[in-house]
Amino acid sequence: MKNCCDKKDGYRETIQKGLTAAGTFGKSISIGKGTKEEQIKKLENEIQNAASIVIGAGAGLSTSAGLTYSGERFKKYFFDFAEKYGITDMYSGGFYPFPDNETRWAWWARHIYFNRYIEPPKPVYRNLLSLLKDKNYFVITTNVDHQFQRAGFDKKRLFYTQGDYGLFQSVNPEIQKTYDNGQWVMQAMEAQGFVKDTNGMFIVPANRKISMRIPANLIPKCPDDNSDVTMNLRADDSFVEDEGWYKASEMYYNFLEENKNKRILFLELGVGANTPVIVKYPFWRMTMSNKKAVYACINYGEAFCPTEIEDRSICIDDDIGAVLEKIK
Repeated sequence: MKNCCDKKDGYRETIQKGLTAAGTFGKSISIGKGTKEEQIKKLENEIQNAASIVIGAGAGLSTSAGLTYSGERFKKYFFDFAEKYGITDMYSGGFYPFPDNETRWAWWARHIYFNRYIEPPKPVYRNLLSLLKDKNYFVITTNVDHQFQRAGFDKKRLFYTQGDYGLFQSVNPEIQKTYDNGQWVMQAMEAQGFVKDTNGMFIVPANRKISMRIPANLIPKCPDDNSDVTMNLRADDSFVEDEGWYKASEMYYNFLEENKNKRILFLELGVGANTPVIVKYPFWRMTMSNKKAVYACINYGEAFCPTEIEDRSICIDDDIGAVLEKIK
């Protein structure tokens, strides 16, 4: 379905802006003006008074919400994979050459479930929504964990650019569709021996006896042609951009067009250096182009802006959740 429509493609438009910005700004960067408290107050004022707000979210937002891929959380749910295969975190485990499909899909069932189908440990997403629910907002994110929708964000104001843990796609390139995997994930979790707690959430049983394999008849297949499936995650050109993806891309484009000359806040949350051309660089360029715009960045250890837009930037080096709790 790539380039299937005459609709505006906000994704590729924003990529182009990012690429242009990469060659536009100098190498001089700023950490913003004023103390952290002063910048938090400026951000609060912009959230209250901006005509529109664009949220650009990266992995740091989910990390702040407690959806960490390593440490105690990894050891709690993947201790057996760590012991047998030496895997040290969820991210690297996604690339591990497992010996068979029964093991590989057991891994992915857990990976998907504990990042896509559970409530995050901390209410960061819900706190963000409480600040935005009455605002004219739109979210563009590289996150694939669906936590914006779980928190109650309007799905018509969301654009997941890189895919969704809750979707499969066929390995057959002729089938440009995606398939919900929720029912399969629940079956695969139960097949591994996970049990439900009083809240209906899967947990490791008290005896810690769980399997690292699922039955062969549970290996997921494409419902249209029985071909193998894979995750709907952008890794290469085989990523399926389905009808819903294109619709969200167009909505993002339209939102930017409708608000491009207004007082707009570009609020970047937890975006690192892996995909700067999707959020960070376009936000810089759009702020530079609109004298009414303000760029804000909350990122623990990576909060900065080009000096060219320093006077209209807010950079807060801190945990996102902690900052949001200070904003009224």
